[in-house]
Amino acid sequence: MNRPDDPTPAPPSEAALRTLPPPRHGDAPGAWPLLGHLPHLAGRPLAFLDSLPGHGDVVRVRMGTRTAHVVTHPALVRRVLTDRRSFDRSGVLYEKVRALLGNGLATCPNAEHRDQRRALQPAFHPSLLPRYTAVMAAETQALTARWRPGAVVDVTEEAFRLTTAVAVRTLFSAGITPHAAEELREALEILLRGVYTRVVAPAVDRVPSPARRRYRRALARWRTGVAAIVAAYRAAGVDHGDALSLLLAVRDEHGRALSDAELGDQVATLVLAGAETTSSVVAWALRLLADHPEAAARLHAELDGVLAGGPVTGADLPRLPYTRDVVREVLRLYPPAWAVTRTAVRETELAGLTLPPGATVICCLYLLHRRPDLFPEPALFDPGRWADAGVPRDAWLPFGLGATKCVGDVFGTAEAGLALAAIASHWRLTPVAPRPPRPVPRIVLSPGPQPMRLAER
Repeated sequence: MNRPDDPTPAPPSEAALRTLPPPRHGDAPGAWPLLGHLPHLAGRPLAFLDSLPGHGDVVRVRMGTRTAHVVTHPALVRRVLTDRRSFDRSGVLYEKVRALLGNGLATCPNAEHRDQRRALQPAFHPSLLPRYTAVMAAETQALTARWRPGAVVDVTEEAFRLTTAVAVRTLFSAGITPHAAEELREALEILLRGVYTRVVAPAVDRVPSPARRRYRRALARWRTGVAAIVAAYRAAGVDHGDALSLLLAVRDEHGRALSDAELGDQVATLVLAGAETTSSVVAWALRLLADHPEAAARLHAELDGVLAGGPVTGADLPRLPYTRDVVREVLRLYPPAWAVTRTAVRETELAGLTLPPGATVICCLYLLHRRPDLFPEPALFDPGRWADAGVPRDAWLPFGLGATKCVGDVFGTAEAGLALAAIASHWRLTPVAPRPPRPVPRIVLSPGPQPMRLAER
């Protein structure tokens, strides 16, 4: 945090975007023979990424025999994410992610996206948010009811358990057994660890190893578990008023219902959006607040004043602006969608660089959010920077942009705010290990294991 007499760094203004210098392109140094930059991406990926802005706003990175173009300029990120005629969600990277999640809303090509989003949109209608926030509050209470003062918990694992439980209850209110829910959670954990490796180094799947066998077993368990849930709902034929019931009722313009395979893909998308992304935000928030006592004190003062020791509900969120700003600052520093990929489908140009059809483009939102010309002192965790200034539309994009922006953005921010408020209003968490967390790149940026000691406030 800043010293008390320091001015709070403000978010960027629209004027700051207009005065950015023209984007330039370059090449990342340090490529290995044959392997390119894969050793850097496998060993210290974020340190490698942090070095790229010094070489341009579009930087060529070699991934074995492939070349990727890492984009960090706000105008270029907007163009890549919104120019659907030039850039599509296709290519090797998306093939690997589809092998995990299927062809759902988060992974489907542009041509299928509008129809899929239309099918999922009813599950995120604003009228359903009070029902969802009630589930979020109840599950957070159930989680923390098991905590004991003096105990040590891994907040990353606890946050993942919480958001998985919320995803299961909002998706499948009819319920699944605790054993089935735990099997899905364990399988998802293995898959999320393994998919980053397979995206960066696709050849890993061709090498027999215990890790490959674990990954394939987890993938089979995940698909079998989701298929069983879909089949049970379809057989029951009862409207439970939850997300899966809404999806079962969806019909396209020809009156066709979603197939079991399509339902399974959408369930995978919703579980990922409802579990892994939000859990990383909650875990990062708890650790960053523990490392920044001034921010924690300000958060506690707000919670004590608004909640007065009572439980938090969805209706309280509009009265918790600093809590909201903590979530926004975590999303800036560690955006869940930290690297969004696209494939050029026709010859196009970025920053004076001609891209051929098939070129891989990576919009690195992690680097966009840390540009010092957009966010002063960008590495500083300071929720106060959001208090007095608006945010230009292209500087802060934790949920993506355009037609493919995350459909669950409101759901996720509400869940993160509720979880943070419920935990911080009653508990003080202290890291067991004082060393800074090392982000673990997966589909999202996870803080990795974070053992913290519990104390009641």
